[in-house]
Amino acid sequence: MNRILRFASLVLTALAMTAPAASYPQAPAGAPARVFRPGVIGFPMTDFSLPAIQGGTFGPSALKGKNVLLVFPRGKVDDTWCWICHYQYAELAELEAKLQLRKTFDLEILFVLPYGEAEARHWTEIFPSQMKTIEAFVNPPGFGQFPARRKEMVMRMQKAYSKASEFAKGPIPLPFPILYDQDQAVSKMLGLFTTNWDDSAVDQNIPTIYLLDAAGDVRFKYMSQITFDRPGGEYLVKILEKLIQGR
Repeated sequence: MNRILRFASLVLTALAMTAPAASYPQAPAGAPARVFRPGVIGFPMTDFSLPAIQGGTFGPSALKGKNVLLVFPRGKVDDTWCWICHYQYAELAELEAKLQLRKTFDLEILFVLPYGEAEARHWTEIFPSQMKTIEAFVNPPGFGQFPARRKEMVMRMQKAYSKASEFAKGPIPLPFPILYDQDQAVSKMLGLFTTNWDDSAVDQNIPTIYLLDAAGDVRFKYMSQITFDRPGGEYLVKILEKLIQGR
């Protein structure tokens, strides 16, 4: 989506490899087993299974035959939650209601948080306050008196998070399974988990998105460079149209 691209650079990672992840060299006898299996474009996503706060367990092999949009939000920023992650979920939920994404693209959308069940449930409970936080950034008091550079930043925020006011009006539906990766096994396996990123020292994931096709192969991969540079919902719809429907 152009408005996101203008706000920050979109980083798309395409890795060329000569062998699939399953053929990585094995650790020597007696050494800890190697668990790093990054999602690589053109190769199958390493399988996993995680519980959802809505009930049930989900993972690539269980969803084979469907396309999968796999979202790893950042989660926490120091002692607070990243409000952009909530906006990302809310935007996709709105598009689901408007365009029926899952039916249209034979798609499942999964969000994975690197925390336990209680923290994952708390993440859903604070949607209203997170939307109000975004609204305060997008429409700050005294905007007319801001210096030029600060005005420019606010205007970029307004383009990137144009639905903040709308999302702040009421409860956000939770149509997509929210998985909890309590011991960070999956996040670490994919190389996403970190305790120090973008000026924040806390357990968190580097924001990442994978699109898996019906065979379970990675067709699109995005990893964030900074907090703000993740693609918006409408941009992801375009990716779905091009990569899945061949448009």
